[in-house]
Amino acid sequence: MPQKRRIVVKVGTSTITHSTSLLNLQRLDALARAMTDLRNAGNELILVSSGAIAVGVGAMGLEKRPDELRFKQAAAAVGQCRLMHIYDKLFGEYGQQVSQILLSRPDVEEPERRHNLISTFEALIEWGVLPVVNENDSVSPEEIEQTHTRMFGDNDTLSAIVARLVRADLLVLLTDIDGLYDSDPRSNKSAKLISEVSEITDELLRASGGAGSARGTGGMLTKLSAAGIALEAGFDMVIARGDRPELLYDIADGKPVGTLFRRG
Repeated sequence: MPQKRRIVVKVGTSTITHSTSLLNLQRLDALARAMTDLRNAGNELILVSSGAIAVGVGAMGLEKRPDELRFKQAAAAVGQCRLMHIYDKLFGEYGQQVSQILLSRPDVEEPERRHNLISTFEALIEWGVLPVVNENDSVSPEEIEQTHTRMFGDNDTLSAIVARLVRADLLVLLTDIDGLYDSDPRSNKSAKLISEVSEITDELLRASGGAGSARGTGGMLTKLSAAGIALEAGFDMVIARGDRPELLYDIADGKPVGTLFRRG
């Protein structure tokens, strides 16, 4: 493994929040510590974080995720503010400066905006600043609603797009499951973990199941979409458990963790 690599880490809503929709501070602290330590070792890190709507729901004391679009966007506005405050505080405890980048469809589709976005990423990385990326949910309804125009898929696909834009060496999806299984382990106790994948087949897509946790909107299907981008672009991707952020050390060292997507 190269000593210095560019690594994009994506955390899902279920990884950074409790079932109450309030932030899981112990897990976030472990994430901040591991990512800062990996950067201190010479790696370049980018964090893609879901959770704005869920955190907004918790902050406002709402009983459930709103159904109406305007309230979802309002919850995202509240939650994103709180999320960045916590990231700034926890990463700052370890001496790591953070920044915020909120993205929507035109930012990655329009050539001039895409060029400016890449330049911003490169400048932040050159300064040693950790970019924290999320969808711009408060102004981009297509990123919240389940429609045919939805581009990013609960940040799984977004993280792969970011990894491709910055020419990352590795994408890590930290989620609420160990990795990719040959069937849904929640309903099949005999399901087996697939340790390495070199091609996204129809069989894998059929076994991917539906949506993820109640607090998020992603599932294994969106992670396979991200893996498809990774395999096509030529960088590795790992799916691993998010409740143990310290696994990032083993993943960075090339040890077998979760499911590795790599061209054969």
